Amino acid sequence: MNKPNDLAIRATDLNDIDSNASHDNHFNSILNARLSRRNWLRGSAVTAATAVMGSMGLSACGGGSDAAAVTPTPTPTPTPTPEKLLAFTAVPKSLADVVSVPAGYTATALYALGDSLRAATPAYKNDGSDTDFDNRAGDHHDGMEYYGLSAAGAPLASGAERGLLAMNHEATTDEKLSSHFLHVNGGTTTLPRPAAEVDKEVAVHGLSVVEVKKTSSAWATVNDSAFNRRVTPLTDIELAGPVRGNALVVTKYSPTGTKTRGTINNCGTGKSPWGSYLSGEENWAGYFTRSATDNAARGDKSVVSLNRYGRSQGGASRHGWETGGSDDKYARWNLSKIGASADGSDDYRNELNGMGYIVEMDPYDKTKAIRKRTALGRYAHESAAFSVPAVGQQLAVYMGDDSRNEYIYKFVTAAVWAAADANPADRIATGDKYLDSGKLYVAKLAADGTGQWIELALSNAQIQAYGAYKFADLADVLVNARLAADAVGATKMDRPEWCSVNPANGEIYYTLTNNSNRTVNPSGSSQLAPDGGNPRAYTDMKGSSAQNGNPNGHIIRFKEGTGAAAATSFTWDVYLFGAESGADASKINLSNLTADQDFSSPDGLAFSPYTGICWIQTDDGAYTDVTNCMMLAAIPGKVGDGAKSTLNYATAAGGNLAVDTFIGKKPTADTLKRFLVGPVGSEITGISETPDGKTMFINIQHPGENTALANIGDPSKYTSQWPANAGYGAGKRPRSATIVITKNDGGRIGS
Repeated sequence: MNKPNDLAIRATDLNDIDSNASHDNHFNSILNARLSRRNWLRGSAVTAATAVMGSMGLSACGGGSDAAAVTPTPTPTPTPTPEKLLAFTAVPKSLADVVSVPAGYTATALYALGDSLRAATPAYKNDGSDTDFDNRAGDHHDGMEYYGLSAAGAPLASGAERGLLAMNHEATTDEKLSSHFLHVNGGTTTLPRPAAEVDKEVAVHGLSVVEVKKTSSAWATVNDSAFNRRVTPLTDIELAGPVRGNALVVTKYSPTGTKTRGTINNCGTGKSPWGSYLSGEENWAGYFTRSATDNAARGDKSVVSLNRYGRSQGGASRHGWETGGSDDKYARWNLSKIGASADGSDDYRNELNGMGYIVEMDPYDKTKAIRKRTALGRYAHESAAFSVPAVGQQLAVYMGDDSRNEYIYKFVTAAVWAAADANPADRIATGDKYLDSGKLYVAKLAADGTGQWIELALSNAQIQAYGAYKFADLADVLVNARLAADAVGATKMDRPEWCSVNPANGEIYYTLTNNSNRTVNPSGSSQLAPDGGNPRAYTDMKGSSAQNGNPNGHIIRFKEGTGAAAATSFTWDVYLFGAESGADASKINLSNLTADQDFSSPDGLAFSPYTGICWIQTDDGAYTDVTNCMMLAAIPGKVGDGAKSTLNYATAAGGNLAVDTFIGKKPTADTLKRFLVGPVGSEITGISETPDGKTMFINIQHPGENTALANIGDPSKYTSQWPANAGYGAGKRPRSATIVITKNDGGRIGS
């Protein structure tokens, strides 16, 4: 998420940094058959019952006649036409500074950066002078979930006209340290940073909960709702699970290692089967700094950990927040060992170990503690997708580590699913039950289309024998999950981002956004040759610029083996390859995408629980000379519905590298098409729907992100003015925002 548009690494953005030196029916026909039968039962039950009862009555009346009773033939009840999914006309590619949706749909801005959550907070001026961001919408709207309310305002999962949107605020648009759209003149670009600027920038990160309500035919946020809240990098958050109380998380803020201060760079989300909100902490390391002499000051294995997680000594922080003043809230951004204590209770040398988790929050109840679920491991988290719950079986949580050459993970609960937990009295306590005890696994893919889930446990002989880092206990394994995954030889992937579970068959889909370090002839430790699960290495031209590696990304999917969610084996194939429609079909456009389907850099991914549509969102830099980022609608098949393929590459030594891969069934115009294209410079991310499937919420992140700091005073030079140019809000500075999409005929989204 929030990647450099040209796929190059910006000095202040660690998203792309690689620190890893180490004859079945198609789903559409099944779904339509189910919908057809459900509609028939709803619409025809009374008519059918009347016909049966009428027939019985006429037969009885004929008993006293010598002539045979005549039973009238009932009028046939027509079978309703099944709902056709993806019936909309594909949206064409676009470079316009607007949100484009299909004919028959309407998209409207609903909740943007700076919108007030409290009546006492003034309306947003959008000129850099605004304050009080603890009571405003944060920036860079990202993952998001909808939670229904009844008309009276009580939690109601089926509530479709009143609810809560819980969302992540990942980051802020910045250049040269400063978040320039937040400050009047673009902000200070040298160190030290003024406290007022730092405080504002910190506050726009984190989470928000906002009540939304349908009034007549429009949706609006509810200002001053008792549910509205902000969670920022300064909010008190508990550590839960095996890492809680461990020496690795002792800090000046929490000498007992039981809590941490805030959450940051929150990206993808998840909704638990018990109704809580899960948020993934992604690129958190870049907000911290270490002195140029910190390695010697430490003199222990923590240096290995810090390097593996992208914080080498002397590295500058993204915004320079550690220079905001002498207050402890600024000091916590400096990871250097500067205290005299042996355990780190007098400084923030261990602060980074409190970041990088899945965070659980009850969106309905502010009184419940927010908890970081450490049992799920520490890395650059994206979304958290649950297996389909089955009573008496364990649950799995599927996750990815969003960085080049990182890994795919899953967590399997120790507890088995109980139906009563679907509507618990205490959602966070239920999270304790399922998310604090279990096993963490990492994926290892084989060239034959199979794979293994390898447990990351201290008892694993490979972890015990790992020479680069000596693990002390389970907490050490979880805090350093990347190193543990290195130890067991997990498969390095092309930037695992969001994942989602297909409700029709339980298969798991992962977006692999891109990887500029895939090459046929690796020349460094960060470069990898193609393999079965990451089979492409090619040159993609963006104008006159060559983009090498796998700049367009792909989507891989897994099918669990014996044991369902607790399985330790799986099969896999590549569902879709991102590519331009005109690219070489034998080497690049392996999914045969057409102009109505082609895309690059898949990122956000979610299956609708109501229609079964798989929504694919992009965060791209490779194809943005042709089109802005987009969202597509797909009706996928299943693992193994395609065929094996072999890609051949010429090596530097004059030989041939043959890479076997498995490619899913090619999409058709009826199974994949473009649904939305966003404004200039934006990423399309975050997706949620009301339970009736008739309203969709989407986030438009960082429109106009390439606007230069020097142009902050001249709106005509902004690369985007959205959503102001769509009639939303004051000023012309671009703003991340949530949009609401409805179908003009009142139907379900995607039909």
